Amino acid sequence: MEVLRPPGADATPPTPPPEPKPARWWQRPDLRRKLLIGAVAVWAVAITAVVLLRDGGDPEAAARVQPTASPSPSDAPLTVPEVYQALRPSVVLIKASGSGAGADSGTGVIVNADGTILTAFHVVEGAKSITITYADGTESPAELAGSSAAQDIATLTPGKLPETLVPAVLGGGAAIGDDVVAIGNPLGLVGTTTSGVVSGLQRTLSRERGGDIAGLIQFDAAVNPGSSGGPLINDRGQVVGVVVALANPTDAGTFIGIGFAVPIGAALGAGEGDGQNPPL
Repeated sequence: MEVLRPPGADATPPTPPPEPKPARWWQRPDLRRKLLIGAVAVWAVAITAVVLLRDGGDPEAAARVQPTASPSPSDAPLTVPEVYQALRPSVVLIKASGSGAGADSGTGVIVNADGTILTAFHVVEGAKSITITYADGTESPAELAGSSAAQDIATLTPGKLPETLVPAVLGGGAAIGDDVVAIGNPLGLVGTTTSGVVSGLQRTLSRERGGDIAGLIQFDAAVNPGSSGGPLINDRGQVVGVVVALANPTDAGTFIGIGFAVPIGAALGAGEGDGQNPPL
């Protein structure tokens, strides 16, 4: 007897879908995030330990190794080459000519933003014409603006300024033993630089005419005729005096180790006032 089956009774029953496999531990986002945080924490602890061990266990060492926003300025004194580089643009060659001119050539230093030049009075005394040459080679006529024969100090007003004007930085007092640099034009040798120390203070210079000059700085940086009017500079690059004379017991008129400069305060006031402005 034939057995009848419902339609489709012989068909293979459908296979149920497989159950999803559990995700491996390294594929779980929450675990990966925790592992990453843990690794960062371990790295930070290790770096801190290295810093502390390197600095003897000082807990403030980590803060010290942090970079600063900007370095603090150095208080170290300038070398002679650095003083020269800073002051040479402020030093000029002065040539005086005409009846009664005090000297054929000398030196001056720019002391004001308007171009005012400070020099020794005997360099330009009685000159009919004055010519200055700047460090860049620019030449200009100049006029005597003010003077003090008693201090042997004069100021000049140039008719023309260089393309770049660099006034000198004016300093304060000098002390015995201070390092100093003199820049000038001795014997026509332009831009000569010498160095030495302050040998004495409050020296008095006796002159054949014009009376004595008191309160001078004595120094041993070499100067010679043509250096007069040039700056005497300390190791901070500040002008502390104006060179006016040298001492020599012979008639040679050359340097034997003793030079004199008018202190910058006296030079600016020409023996009067508060010393804040050049004599006019």
